[in-house]
Amino acid sequence: MGNSGSRVGQSFCSWFLPEEQAEIDRLFDALSSDKNSPNVSSKSFSLKALQNHVGEAVPLEMVTRLYDGMRRVDLTGKAKGPSENVSQEQFTASMSHLLKGNSEEKSLMIMKMISATEGPVKAREVQKFTEDLVGSVVHVLSHRQELRGWTGKEAPGPAPRVQVLAAQLLSEMKLQDGKRFLGPQWLDCDCDRAVIEDWVSRVPHVAIFLSVVIHKGFLVLCSSLDLTTLVPERQVDQGRGFESILDILSVMYINAHLPREQRHCWRLLFSSELHGHSFSQLCGHITHRGPCVAVLEDHDKHVFGGFASCSWEVKPQFQGDDRCFLFSICPSMAVYTHTGYNDHYMYLNHGQQTIPNGLGMGGQHNYFGLWVDVDFGKGHSRAKPTCTTYNSPQLSAQENFQFDKMEVWAVGDPSEEQLAKGNKSILDADPEAQALLEISGRSRHSEGLREIPDDE
Repeated sequence: MGNSGSRVGQSFCSWFLPEEQAEIDRLFDALSSDKNSPNVSSKSFSLKALQNHVGEAVPLEMVTRLYDGMRRVDLTGKAKGPSENVSQEQFTASMSHLLKGNSEEKSLMIMKMISATEGPVKAREVQKFTEDLVGSVVHVLSHRQELRGWTGKEAPGPAPRVQVLAAQLLSEMKLQDGKRFLGPQWLDCDCDRAVIEDWVSRVPHVAIFLSVVIHKGFLVLCSSLDLTTLVPERQVDQGRGFESILDILSVMYINAHLPREQRHCWRLLFSSELHGHSFSQLCGHITHRGPCVAVLEDHDKHVFGGFASCSWEVKPQFQGDDRCFLFSICPSMAVYTHTGYNDHYMYLNHGQQTIPNGLGMGGQHNYFGLWVDVDFGKGHSRAKPTCTTYNSPQLSAQENFQFDKMEVWAVGDPSEEQLAKGNKSILDADPEAQALLEISGRSRHSEGLREIPDDE
């Protein structure tokens, strides 16, 4: 290897700390000593050796992509094609690029994982790579039992969530003419290194997903991977069987848009499946419980919802702040943030005669971006052309929709104040229940027995 190649090799190695390099070297030694590859030099390893090491942890398509990417690395700049096997220098350089490299180095490896030829690749090839990558993340997390309570099963819907999330990631890619990749009509467009590099730099999920597949698939440098902000812990009351509307990919996508301190834990507050189709139950379970994510599925299988950055309160005024957002999960994934046009972030009210009763986010009275009516099971998403508060389109299949499934998840750790308020009597949390008792003439037997909360 000449001086130029040596400098390249040294720069690759320099990304790893000494103890990390030692672990990378041990992995290479294990791969290159595979007894099932007798015709391979001890200074390199074969695809079979990599498959044997990874086992069932990573899908074969992604193992092959990683292997091909590694053997296509040219450290000298003189190679006429990919090497037959992967050398230690190629392995170290590839791992350094993928785990520690900048967007330029990561894009180089992605191009090599997509195609054996130099030069641009087709957008359809990038699409297939992205679908393989997203699918591999679910696969490896499921295999290593790292789902933290969520399910790796494919959620029902018109399109697999792997394809939906892959399409969302691709929609962030700017093609050579500056246009966004917005659908099948762009599949034959060329994507050069500059396009891929820009995409990797602006869409962090690409690099994160690659690191998850390598760290958890190869079981290498795992201590440097923190999954807690990628996959939140799922908490549901013990003894209650419950299958969420959300699968692991949907949760990871929404979670990435939450404030960082709220990404590590989701606690189920309300589920129509567990708590019934009741607006009173909804209010009783979600008020004074801190930031939360609400999600529902309409009768046409559209899945959508919103993030409430503050505790829900029953009152006739709008509430919340500009951290709130609306989102869609199916048939497409997207997040819609505040526009600054108004402050109509959150609304929760009932028992009023002159203003709407229900839960809403964005827009205005009778014209919300997301609305759940007090007549539970009905709602609307009115946006012509978009919601004024969040710039979101119509989220539901029909402007006026019906639904059976709704969930609300508190995110992050509850404060002591929220825990105290969450433990209040349902009569405190639910004015409607209190009013019904009074109208019926029944006394509130617990009134004299309960401690008066500090804020009353």
